[in-house]
Amino acid sequence: MTGERPDEAGGSSKSEQTRALILQTAMRLFQEHGYDKTTMRAIAKEAGVSVGNAYYYFGGKEHLIQGFYDRIAAEHRLAVREVLDRETGLEARLAGVLKAWLDVAQPYHEFAVQFFKNAADPDSPLSPFSPESAHAREQVLAIHREVLAGSKAKVPAELRDVLPDLMWLSQMGLVLYWVFDRTEDRERSYRLAERGARLTALGVSLARFRVLRPLVLDLHGLFTDFLPGMTKALPDPAKKEKKAQEE
Repeated sequence: MTGERPDEAGGSSKSEQTRALILQTAMRLFQEHGYDKTTMRAIAKEAGVSVGNAYYYFGGKEHLIQGFYDRIAAEHRLAVREVLDRETGLEARLAGVLKAWLDVAQPYHEFAVQFFKNAADPDSPLSPFSPESAHAREQVLAIHREVLAGSKAKVPAELRDVLPDLMWLSQMGLVLYWVFDRTEDRERSYRLAERGARLTALGVSLARFRVLRPLVLDLHGLFTDFLPGMTKALPDPAKKEKKAQEE
């Protein structure tokens, strides 16, 4: 959203309702017709607003998906409160957080399948690793920091900053599996969440041993050096060569 118009009747509450209506309408049309076949004009018409008004709240379809990411992240943040307030064991906290995400995302499974091919494009703003997704990504990272900080697990000081990144990456692996999961009620995804949490808790426990800490740090370094979204994009050699020829 680009900001509130000062003359907007009803103030920010009406503005927020309009924004929510456009987003909800877009999600339904994306599910019914597919992401590629749904236009901003169709979304505006179905929502009962002008095309200009739709673009006022969302700069394009990609921004609608970012709104969807933010909504999922906000719902997830609320859903994890009970387990984080109750559990102190790292495995239970992480499993609860992962399964809470599956609960929140369940109604959107078919929609996620629809737009996954766009999100998988490394140049797409829909990618969870894109700069445009940074806000939603940071919300999930904040949850994993809380998972770790509120647990009774003894975490070496040098690993406290890197483990939440690795936990977030494990969640991204779960999300990818969930997209392709065709079992009833995504039963295998829930089992993967439980086993993944168990392995993560075991890994953190083993990291107490000094001899294994370099392995964790090297693993984190591998991701931050090569994974899009966690580091600055490396220059494209082809573009560099083309620029040199033009000069």
